[in-house]
Amino acid sequence: MRVIVTGAGGLAGREVVTCFSTAGHEVIPRAHEDLDITNYEALRSLIIESRPDWVINCAAYTNVDACEDHEDFAYSVNGKAPGMMAGICKECDIRLCHISTDYVFDGTKSTPYTEDDKPSPLNTYGKSKLYGETEIERNMDHYLIIRTQWLFGPGGANFVENILNLARQRKIIEVVDDQRGCPTYSKDLASALLTLVEMGAEGIYNVSGSGDATWYKLAKKAIEYAGLDTKAVPVETSRFPRPAARPKNSVLSKDKFKRLTSMELPLWKDSLKDYIQGFLLKAD
Repeated sequence: MRVIVTGAGGLAGREVVTCFSTAGHEVIPRAHEDLDITNYEALRSLIIESRPDWVINCAAYTNVDACEDHEDFAYSVNGKAPGMMAGICKECDIRLCHISTDYVFDGTKSTPYTEDDKPSPLNTYGKSKLYGETEIERNMDHYLIIRTQWLFGPGGANFVENILNLARQRKIIEVVDDQRGCPTYSKDLASALLTLVEMGAEGIYNVSGSGDATWYKLAKKAIEYAGLDTKAVPVETSRFPRPAARPKNSVLSKDKFKRLTSMELPLWKDSLKDYIQGFLLKAD
């Protein structure tokens, strides 16, 4: 199988490239510096000349707060570009896999969100990602949209790495404890994506780590696994006002993914330990 991976230099994209290559597939990686996904002609030329079986779009503008001040750019990258990809893929009879987010939901539901729940994003990032989903659905019939969340892993800035950097500098850190989600290891996401693509899956699927946590609980575990003595203190979201509102509960239900694949991703605690002790500490 031949696949183009856009956003190949990012947190998800790096692992997708590695995972698909290791599985024996021909991968054509394109990082931001190699391809501007908002450039229609460049996008079309790449897809037509490469003639892949799949395009896997891991490219996105993911700075949630910055999206509030750069709305046009957010919609261009997260919304219009995926729609253009979909149109080109349909024209060439190529499948498209697109990475989306839990932030398409408002977080008011008390139980995990399913793929059938109605999206209602709170911030520009979520709105732009939802627009990308609807543009894909509008422009092609055979697509795969993966909603994931709270991503951590090698090769890109993420909450876990940021927390550990702070923990090395301070004895006490305050961490939000009233937002809940499912921490997801980029390696686990890539493996699940490989399974879905090889199966020829279609539609929308939630894919995230097993179990859920608050940012505080994730931070506390990260500090523990890193062997630091910094104390994490739980606080409410209001303690740290941010430009973009965050959903309080964005836990995703993976039942649909489990039914199709008979798989589930590892517990987030196990993957977190693997990431910290198997990668971060060794890198230090």
